[in-house]
Amino acid sequence: MNKGRRVAGMLLLVCSLQAAIAQTKPRARDLGVPFEGTPGPLNAITDVKGVEVGHTTLISGSGPLRVGVGPVRTGVTAVLPRGRDNSDPVFAGWFTENGNGEMTGTTWVEESGFLEGPVMITNTHSVGVVRDAVIAWRVKHGQPKESEYWWSLPVVAETWDGWLNDVNGFHVHPEDAFHALESARGGAVAEGNVGGGTGMICYEFKGGIGTASRKLTEKQGGYTVGVLVQCNHGSRDILRIAGVPVGQEISEDPAYPKDRGSIIVVVATDAPLLPHQLKRVARRVTLGLGRNGGIAGNGSGDIFIAFSTANSGAYSYEHSTTPTMMANDQLDAVFQATVEATEEAEVNAMVAAQTMVGINNHRVIALPHEKLREVLRKYHRLR
Repeated sequence: MNKGRRVAGMLLLVCSLQAAIAQTKPRARDLGVPFEGTPGPLNAITDVKGVEVGHTTLISGSGPLRVGVGPVRTGVTAVLPRGRDNSDPVFAGWFTENGNGEMTGTTWVEESGFLEGPVMITNTHSVGVVRDAVIAWRVKHGQPKESEYWWSLPVVAETWDGWLNDVNGFHVHPEDAFHALESARGGAVAEGNVGGGTGMICYEFKGGIGTASRKLTEKQGGYTVGVLVQCNHGSRDILRIAGVPVGQEISEDPAYPKDRGSIIVVVATDAPLLPHQLKRVARRVTLGLGRNGGIAGNGSGDIFIAFSTANSGAYSYEHSTTPTMMANDQLDAVFQATVEATEEAEVNAMVAAQTMVGINNHRVIALPHEKLREVLRKYHRLR
């Protein structure tokens, strides 16, 4: 291993510790932000049994941009629907509200109705290396079954972190994708400046990774819906939190003159849904983002994927299977849970994120917690 990669290895260790510490930071509910619905125990996508999340966070350097050198503010996030040790595909559906972005593998998701393998999220110019790394990781960790050959069309999505990160320096390497996959776990999920969200900006505040969940009532089936976002979109003036025009009230230190970003959203559920129903779920993500002011601007890649961990064993090369599905008339509760969890996950990302200085000393401030509380109090919305 060369010196650069040794340094990166040390960085991964440091960032893993930082991620663990991050979980002690307040989340939006801790600040009194009022949200609708009942969250799961962790209020995270990992409330859906079997789902695991891993991050690789890469932070190094400061000062002027030197392409290929840094500063580096980027990473990779992995979401594994059934965990690292279970390769059973899941039913899935995807939707794009605005297409100025990338999510590979979705042509086959649309055609087959299945998601095979993880969902990976990184920066715009690292999609290729992460995609290839996932193929290598799957070959290493699994063997062909009934098909007698191994092939893969990984799902890898991106948002652009070039305001803070040396995005053209190609600092994400295969081993960074491997680390995100190998470190994936259930339990609490690190948020904010971590993984693929490390260098991201949301409504001109520091953004990144956020998550939330909703638990349906027993009458509604008792199912769980979990959401994870990598948020990197929106201009300050349109940001609303709990219905309050927070972006207009906290206008200082804007990041840039117009929206330059995108948002990726992953929805997981244990409700027994078929691909066409999951596509309907993915469409509802837009309503959750709209609650926070999202307009799916021209330059934004607003791309969403939803999957169900129900119906294990539904995928077969040779045999007919008999999956179960919720009645369409029962889906309103899942739709509502998706909208609510999406709204909260994005706010959690901003609350968890910390002020960051990146290339050319570009500085993006964190959403100030006490000012947020003051604004919510002003509008009588503090819980």
